[in-house]
Amino acid sequence: MQFEVWAPQAGRVTLQCDGVTHALERDPERVGWWRGEAEARDGSRYGFALDDGPVRPDPRSRRQPDGPDGLSAVVDHERYEWRAQWQGRPLPGAVLYELHVGTYTPEGTLDAAAERLGHLAELGVTHVQLMPLCPFPGTHGWGYEGVSLWAVHEPYGGPEALKRFVDRAHELGLGVVLDVVHNHFGPSGNYLPVFGPYLTDTHHTPWGAAVNLDAPGSDEVRAFLIGSALAWLRDYRIDGLRLDAVHALVDTRACHFLEELSAAVDALAAEVDRPLFLVAESDLNDPRLITSRDEGGFGLHAQWNDDFHHALHTTLTGESQGYYADFARAPLAGLAKTLTGGYFHDGSYSSFRQRHHGRPLDRTRVAGHRLLGYSQTHDQVGNRAQGDRLSALVSPGLLACAATLVLTAPFTPMLFMGEEWAAGTPWQFFTDHTDPELADAVRRGRRREFAAHGWKEEDVPDPQDPATRDRSCLDWSEPEREPHARVLAWYRQLLALRHEQPDLTDPDLADTKVAFDEELRWIAFRRGDVLVVVNLAPEPAALPLGVPHARVLAAWEPVEAPGADGVVRVPGESGVVLLQD
Repeated sequence: MQFEVWAPQAGRVTLQCDGVTHALERDPERVGWWRGEAEARDGSRYGFALDDGPVRPDPRSRRQPDGPDGLSAVVDHERYEWRAQWQGRPLPGAVLYELHVGTYTPEGTLDAAAERLGHLAELGVTHVQLMPLCPFPGTHGWGYEGVSLWAVHEPYGGPEALKRFVDRAHELGLGVVLDVVHNHFGPSGNYLPVFGPYLTDTHHTPWGAAVNLDAPGSDEVRAFLIGSALAWLRDYRIDGLRLDAVHALVDTRACHFLEELSAAVDALAAEVDRPLFLVAESDLNDPRLITSRDEGGFGLHAQWNDDFHHALHTTLTGESQGYYADFARAPLAGLAKTLTGGYFHDGSYSSFRQRHHGRPLDRTRVAGHRLLGYSQTHDQVGNRAQGDRLSALVSPGLLACAATLVLTAPFTPMLFMGEEWAAGTPWQFFTDHTDPELADAVRRGRRREFAAHGWKEEDVPDPQDPATRDRSCLDWSEPEREPHARVLAWYRQLLALRHEQPDLTDPDLADTKVAFDEELRWIAFRRGDVLVVVNLAPEPAALPLGVPHARVLAAWEPVEAPGADGVVRVPGESGVVLLQD
């Protein structure tokens, strides 16, 4: 079997495979690369030693059976026999469901999560978005401190378990999206700097030195990241990738890394003949991210729209701290602006940032499905001190209003696991660092961070306490009892409508017409022949729709169709979806 590794500064490189040491030779055709042959099979343990140093795992390791610090293992992807005949599922018309493997079930494994996929197929979502799966120290964590960007966290079940998960999802008609982290590497178990200039001091990020995308040696670092992305899509038949915090990818080269990545993914999609897509997390409000490469953009297929979330959250809760301050002055006006224009900050002044932010999105060129809309995400829940979900902050009626807005808006909807039944469990920040000093630093840093925002340090859960993770696991008995069962039925009804009514997946952002009353707390919008009315006030509201002939498709509380006067009477804290006849 051929082994190879990029180690441009090494004078000597050896391979240790199944206890036997082999000297590698420089590759005459690729600068900085070393290669050699050794007998190996699926499961063979191996690593590389540079200049007679300790044996380290392969930067491109496909499996880390003993965690990030252990030897790598050979993975023969051809051994798995795929069951599903899968043609793919595109992003337009999709509904995503963000899922954390370690807390979706008490077992916290891919196989246990796969057993619950029937719930999602019945719910009506189209794609499962898995939070990061790369290996990290310990057993439990969010996954954003991963290393070995080509491997699957062993406590989740490793490579074979991911294939079984994807296979089962595809059998049920569900696509699979994977969250990948290219903007930093985990602090523990990360040996990449030993091998080459994967990091650079030219730029700095919240995590320290930046990933090297534009300094000397960056060609190979970019190839490393792109190769990892393509491996998930090809070897595991993943349907799309969510790119974490792309605003932290500092790249001054003429061809941005994201443009290069999107071109490679589009080429792979043509090769395998199924749709593949990239969804960015970005706070830049820069439409170039989701503008085609032919039009001078980066060619990503979609991005998270935090502006919609912030406007909706502020409308529902009245919270005004931090970045919510920009939306709290007139939350319904902010919500209306995002529903029609995509971004709230489109060059406007941000008091939170103390500067102008964003640029306008051209609604005639950017389809609505390229923005993801949501009322909750792992970030927006887990980065609260107590990890409290929206269900802990507002009434079931307001939760129903939030679901109505998310699932009928002109964006691609995304749900956070458990949201569909108003889960009563929190989702808190938890870690399992094996380095005591790092564990203590994370614990103290987390408490300091929230103390600065007004929480008492003793009220912030200890991320290293196993109970913090255990509290964050979904309680699968909840959907069978009230009020959870009623909320779940509402989500199912709205999702069914979204799939049945073509106007709800119309990509034309400019076709959405919105009216609202800030003081009376109602908002209504129209998408084609579908009308959506949400009354956020506790009192009933009589709203003049100007449409005398419309029938009720769905209502949280009983609502009669509008009479000849075109007025619809909506109970307090309720939403209704109508269809004009």
